[in-house]
Amino acid sequence: MLKLPISPELLEKALRHRSALSGNSSFERHESNERLEFLGDAVLELATTNFLYKQFTTESEGVLTTYRSSLVKTTTLAQVARKLNLGEAITMSAGEAESGGRDNDGLLADTFEAIVGALYLDAGFKAVKTFLAEHLFVELDRILKEGTYKDAKSELQEIVQAKGFSAPTYKVTDERGPDHDKEFTIIVRIGKKDVATGIGKSKQQAQQDAAEKALVQYKT
Repeated sequence: MLKLPISPELLEKALRHRSALSGNSSFERHESNERLEFLGDAVLELATTNFLYKQFTTESEGVLTTYRSSLVKTTTLAQVARKLNLGEAITMSAGEAESGGRDNDGLLADTFEAIVGALYLDAGFKAVKTFLAEHLFVELDRILKEGTYKDAKSELQEIVQAKGFSAPTYKVTDERGPDHDKEFTIIVRIGKKDVATGIGKSKQQAQQDAAEKALVQYKT
């Protein structure tokens, strides 16, 4: 876990998953990291937009939007969170930990956003940009080389239909969290086989996540 210019109290809050509050009377509901995550999500999008606008001066709005989506999506944020060992630092219930919470893409991405929110509050936007440039924006080279910035659902449909299958179908298998902080789990089915599971803050994000994971199988 990196040392960041965040007060110990705010950092502790940024790392506190809502499951840690269950049955713990010493915490109030608002003391989970959900509000920081809400703030961090907005700050992250602005910082990423600012970076891409200045970095790619000739690209169209559509291309920049695609690049931004690839950087702020759940799987990318979770990957960066793992490199920072955030999973081990999160405060969560024993049940959440036992069910794989410390390596859950959605939970890791949410915690990363909460860290961004806390950093913004304590150190300002400039510190956020420096942090993201060092740990998130460096992922863009890999994303561009791998072509994972492309729309995964469309690419998957083209590949499977070229192989003689019908278009993939997507089914919601789980929906959790309050209205302002939903997490969806979706399975993508090709033919009669459930191929991959995706997680996201919206059904669209979860579908893209599932399609990306399915592409790994169908591109090989």
